Amino acid sequence: MSLPFNFTFVPWFRSVAPYIHKFRNQTFVVGVCGEAIAAGKLPNLAQDLALIQSMGVKIVLVHGFRPQVNEQLKAKNHSPKYFKGIRITDEVSLDCAQEAAGQLRYEIEAAFSQGLPNTPMAGATVRVISGNFLTARPVGIVDGVDFQHSGVVRKIDTAGIMRSLDMGALVLMSPFGFSPTGEAFNLAMEEVATSVATALQADKLIFVTEVPGIATDITLPVSEDNPIDTELPLDSAEKMLLELPEANQPGDTAFYLQHCVKACKGGVERSHIIPYAVDGSILLEVYVHDGIGTMVVDEKLESLREASVDDVGGILQLIEPFEKDGTLVKRSRTEIERDVGLYTVIEHDGVIFACAALYTYPEARTAELAALTVSPDVQGQGDGDRVLKRIEQRAKLAGLDSIFVLTTRTMHWFIKRGFVQVDPDWLPDARKRKYNWDRKSQVLVKNIL
Repeated sequence: MSLPFNFTFVPWFRSVAPYIHKFRNQTFVVGVCGEAIAAGKLPNLAQDLALIQSMGVKIVLVHGFRPQVNEQLKAKNHSPKYFKGIRITDEVSLDCAQEAAGQLRYEIEAAFSQGLPNTPMAGATVRVISGNFLTARPVGIVDGVDFQHSGVVRKIDTAGIMRSLDMGALVLMSPFGFSPTGEAFNLAMEEVATSVATALQADKLIFVTEVPGIATDITLPVSEDNPIDTELPLDSAEKMLLELPEANQPGDTAFYLQHCVKACKGGVERSHIIPYAVDGSILLEVYVHDGIGTMVVDEKLESLREASVDDVGGILQLIEPFEKDGTLVKRSRTEIERDVGLYTVIEHDGVIFACAALYTYPEARTAELAALTVSPDVQGQGDGDRVLKRIEQRAKLAGLDSIFVLTTRTMHWFIKRGFVQVDPDWLPDARKRKYNWDRKSQVLVKNIL
């Protein structure tokens, strides 16, 4: 093993450790579209999910089968029919759906049963449990269209799923449900995954899809100039849905986004849209800081918000130990009360666990990120990243091009998050006049365009 590899592997592995600790014993519901399986992505997906499960995550896997059912229909010279994005399931379509579901279940179980030496599955023991964990009811007749054997979720057997997860199994669910009378219904993978995640109050709902995520400008396709918005607050996602046309096809921007919003409103803290085209996309989304797709997050659950005058005492209590050891410049209560509207905080049960302030310099189109502090009780759990993300969003909304920070001890934390070191002469004139040359703070800048 070469020495340069050590220098890259060790810091990377250490950077992943906080996420491994954080997600242990959490529950992820993963919805994989049938297109991903048709594209030959199942072996790598199985390897990645087995790896995640080995790190203590409980996984419910819901598979789609849209292209597989259409292939079966084509073989029988029968055309697929949809209305408002929902399949009209006649008798022939129901037979095809049952055949496709059976075949996919076999392929998925086989993928998780591999254990060849020198592969990521070597030594893995993944027990896959599937069954009638949900009951369904018919969609019925909508706008004069009879959906026949198409159904929607009626009830999730939460207790049964949790017993299986607690036994260490991976729970596999097909987009099929049965009524109390035993009648079979074809359901949408997206609805099943959302319903299961909500019923379990899962920590994450992850859609592995045909789309790369939600673009920053929803009116234009994803490109270098219009990248993926890696984090969407729930209220922003809801507003976005109001601006988008009705989603009838999986490629429509709102198709998966509407389910992410529904899940977050139902109590799921985070919902993700990631591309199956990128190898290892689940690992990149879960264990890398910026992820690779779009995450919709209900910030109310984390109480990530702008500060008010009632938070002054909590902010002072949080930053005081760091002022005493010289990590932060001392700020008076009067100063914090005056600037409290510039602060962003994370609060839980009345306690401030993280904070940061944003001081703008509009003439230079930049702003200073100041007093970024995370309580030692929760360090390593991502609160610093969440506050930084909100500060970046506030700076963007103010029309600024960059943010900068002055630090004496946390340079590497900021460099890992896209900041670069510059000479103090870079500072805006108004800030340069207040620069403490005796403290010798390092100046780091991040472009946010």
